[in-house]
Amino acid sequence: MIRPSVVRGAAVRSAAVRGPTVTYAVLALCCLVFLVSPVSGLNPSYGTGDALLAAQSSYFARWGVIPNELTAGDSGALITPFTALFVHGNWLHLLGNMLFLYVFGVMAEERMGRVGFALFYLGAGYLALLAYAVAHASSDQTLVGASGAISAVLGAFLYLFPRARVTSLFPFLFFLPLRFPAALVLLFWFALQWLAVRAATAGPGVAYLAHLVGFGLGFLFAWGRFRGTARVKRPKRPKPPASAATEGENQP
Repeated sequence: MIRPSVVRGAAVRSAAVRGPTVTYAVLALCCLVFLVSPVSGLNPSYGTGDALLAAQSSYFARWGVIPNELTAGDSGALITPFTALFVHGNWLHLLGNMLFLYVFGVMAEERMGRVGFALFYLGAGYLALLAYAVAHASSDQTLVGASGAISAVLGAFLYLFPRARVTSLFPFLFFLPLRFPAALVLLFWFALQWLAVRAATAGPGVAYLAHLVGFGLGFLFAWGRFRGTARVKRPKRPKPPASAATEGENQP
């Protein structure tokens, strides 16, 4: 598991001035939805025990993606890939997604612009969940979470900022905080998702396929939209005017 915590660069400083409004709004909305839902366990109105479990099951069924309903063309199910982006299954699911969104979303939003980033996030997230539903068309298991959309952000980030560096915690290295190029971290993450998809044999569980689809969509979108302009180039050192040097002096 990878836990990026810090990204540095000119885009971060610029984003701090303008403010990554969409990223913060999504973070706040996901957290608020989770806290008031029966999943958090903090809302006493849902009761305890069997009553709480029933409320959670009903909550997921109402707002999550159910593949066999979505692929059957149920009109009510067509909106669920949007609503599912703001619903999470437990505290770890929520915190993991929000951490990745916070780390990588700020710079991606700065590069795409607020409106562009919002449309990208929702569109890629919808398509990632739809692809998962199509691949598991006969399943009646509910799918929730922002992982597909956030994976798209990771894919876009890889193309837009390949030289950025992130601080990551690796369990097999005793959770020591180490700095790595973002490209290395994201490609390692992608490889883990790919291996997980190939190893999955019992149908839906963690939506690794949605992660891969989202990542691919994000990378392709960034490539198509920002090709040729994505890399931030260092400003060239200005040359002094010809009249500034006399014969025999060395040009800087």
